Amino acid sequence: MSQMSQFSLFRTLHYSHSKFNSNHVDVHDAISSFYRMLRMNPSPSIIEFNKILGSLVKSNNNNYPIAISLYHRLQLNAITPSIVTFNTVINCYCHLGEMDFAFSVLAKILKMGYHPDTITLTTLIKGLCLNGKVHEALHFHDHVIARGFRLNEVSYGILINGLCKMGETRAALQVLRKIDGKLVNTNVVMYSTIIDSLCKEKLVTEAYELYSQMIVKKVSPDVVTFSALIYGFCMVGQFKEAFGLFHEMVLTNINPDVCTFNILVDALCKEGSTKETKNVLAVMMKEVNQVNKAKHVFNIIGKRRVTPDVHSYTIIIKRLCKIKMVDEALSLFNEMRCKGITPDKVTYSSLIDGLCKSERISHAWELLDQMHARGQPADVITYTSFLHALCKNHQVDKAVALVKKIKDQGIQPNINTYNILIDGLCKEGRFENAQVIFQDLLIKGYKVTVWTYNIMINGLCLEGLFDEAMTLLEKMEDNGCTPDVVTYETIIRALFKNDENHKAEKLLREMIARGLLEEKVEIR
Repeated sequence: MSQMSQFSLFRTLHYSHSKFNSNHVDVHDAISSFYRMLRMNPSPSIIEFNKILGSLVKSNNNNYPIAISLYHRLQLNAITPSIVTFNTVINCYCHLGEMDFAFSVLAKILKMGYHPDTITLTTLIKGLCLNGKVHEALHFHDHVIARGFRLNEVSYGILINGLCKMGETRAALQVLRKIDGKLVNTNVVMYSTIIDSLCKEKLVTEAYELYSQMIVKKVSPDVVTFSALIYGFCMVGQFKEAFGLFHEMVLTNINPDVCTFNILVDALCKEGSTKETKNVLAVMMKEVNQVNKAKHVFNIIGKRRVTPDVHSYTIIIKRLCKIKMVDEALSLFNEMRCKGITPDKVTYSSLIDGLCKSERISHAWELLDQMHARGQPADVITYTSFLHALCKNHQVDKAVALVKKIKDQGIQPNINTYNILIDGLCKEGRFENAQVIFQDLLIKGYKVTVWTYNIMINGLCLEGLFDEAMTLLEKMEDNGCTPDVVTYETIIRALFKNDENHKAEKLLREMIARGLLEEKVEIR
């Protein structure tokens, strides 16, 4: 080999080693280097080609077809692939959903006298699972085991995960029982995957039994195991058991993560336990004045460093606003911003809704401006909060103007938006304006709700238009809306109040016939 050729080979191989062992690969450079190596005489080792193929696959999913094309180029140049080359190509075909081609590469491996290794077989199992062919993966597993091939923990972890994702939790459990201590040693990933799947199916008792079995087998649970079980117990309303596991978790020195806290906070808020929610707040936000009131378990966690994310803050802000603790919600909002956690659209909308319902509209407008300034435009739900506050405070002209404004911005009001506006107009004695909007909704094909009809019927009754209210009641079902208790009671109360007793009693009998009212119940 000439000195220049030796230098060229050294330069190319050095370039290959340095550039293609990083995660950032220039595709053009990789391809150029590959073809430069092909032109060398003698050719570099297949190991050097494998480095380029491997780097392309690792750096970007879009490079799978490129890697396959380069593999074919190797064959055209009579360069013999290694098992590593074949494994890389099988992986590419699997991710592209081309399982027939993936198995044709396996056939080639066998034809050339190579022995498929664990990576080959695991990649094929993973490919079948990724492409929704979990039962084929099971059959393939049985076939290769019968032929004397061995799989490892990773292989079985992938198979169990695939079964669980397809809702085949029982089959995953059978695989676990089959391999335990016989084919491989079961690990925490396998157990946690099945426990999580059982909990999502609300089979919490079975999940806890499996957890107990893994403890007996000295397989140590991790944060994923505990979080899955805590989620399961919270889902079925067994909060005492959930907190028992949480306590056990921290006593065994397993640090809860943000996901664990999200599960607990969300569960507590849904349960409506304000006191417990404050305790979790104390732990997550390190509010000194609340720590002394927290349970012992939360005092333990309070000493640990757990950084809440925007989702954690938003859950609590949303729930605090719902229970009218808006000042506490604002405090958290300011705190998250001070910590560099950017509020998202849900955070802003939740807080704006809370402020509007607390009649702190000017503060809510300030937040809306801030929201827009941060590049997070409000949606129809946020504007509906303002609309509700304006109507509640007898500012219906501003409410009408707001609806026009949001329409001008290209935001389409939904039926809830219109219901609030119509209700506000009716209660302000502007029934004719409400009726125009209502008729417009029907013409434009909006799916008006029972609530919409109830508002209009109440508006007619307020105007003393009882016959028109009765007519609208009859028209409801023609438009696909079934009258409810509120519909009937609105008209009946108005009729009794205006001494239209005969008509009121007729409607009462109709309510009883529909099963909306028991006999002998008196409307007062």
